[in-house]
Amino acid sequence: MKKISILGCGWLGLPLAKSLIVKKRYSVNGSTTSEDKLLVLENAGINPFLVILNDPEASGEGASENVSESIIPFLAESEILIIDIPPKLRGNNDDSSRKVFVEKIENLIPFIEKSTVKKVLFVSSTAVYGNDNGIITEETIANPETESGKQLLLAEAVLQKNQNFGTTILRFGGLIGEDRHPVKHLAGKENLENPDAPINLIHQNDCIRIIEEIIHLSKWNEVFNAVAPFHPTREEYYTQQAKEQNLTLPKFSAEKSNIKKTISSEKIENLLNYQFKLEDY
Repeated sequence: MKKISILGCGWLGLPLAKSLIVKKRYSVNGSTTSEDKLLVLENAGINPFLVILNDPEASGEGASENVSESIIPFLAESEILIIDIPPKLRGNNDDSSRKVFVEKIENLIPFIEKSTVKKVLFVSSTAVYGNDNGIITEETIANPETESGKQLLLAEAVLQKNQNFGTTILRFGGLIGEDRHPVKHLAGKENLENPDAPINLIHQNDCIRIIEEIIHLSKWNEVFNAVAPFHPTREEYYTQQAKEQNLTLPKFSAEKSNIKKTISSEKIENLLNYQFKLEDY
């Protein structure tokens, strides 16, 4: 039985681990930063590990002091590592804040190099493209404007340049699922920006299936955008979603409209022969 390690068993990592175990017959090592969640992972059939990537600024002792000791058994016997942890944001834009997440990834790399891991899948975001207009493909030069986008792009580069393992970057659009939808935060709000901007969303189910296909087809050393090919305007989509969920309708302002970015997932559709499940949207 092949083993996969998933660093970060949260909103996506936990159901992904369950799917890999049940449908794909993998053994999965899963990490969490909460002791209370260890039993949740164990009850799901996941080998649970408490793995904490500490703030690099909290200690000057070097990489080994900034990664919990459980990282070694967590990676043991795994050929594939999936990294699905968000950047740590501090609410400011100074250089030290931007580098925190990147330094955590840098501190992790020596442990990956010494392990059996040969392939890394890094879950990133289309936020790395900033607010460029037009059709965005994997060939578009990334120009992040948000704090998280900047950290993710730097972390991508750190992993990609390492020759000890192959890395695939998976840039997801806005994440939605049965328990997660942006319309819940927009409902009842007024003067919302960019009514004519196309939506760029992806459902949790598609996220999981795409990751499984990358593993199944061994598509490593690649960069993929992952957004459903369904791009109604923000005003059309969120108004309709609010009606269907019996929420107060959001109100958009035509005066606040300047972004018309459409993320293309043609590479995933062609290279993985993947079909999105549009009924989820």
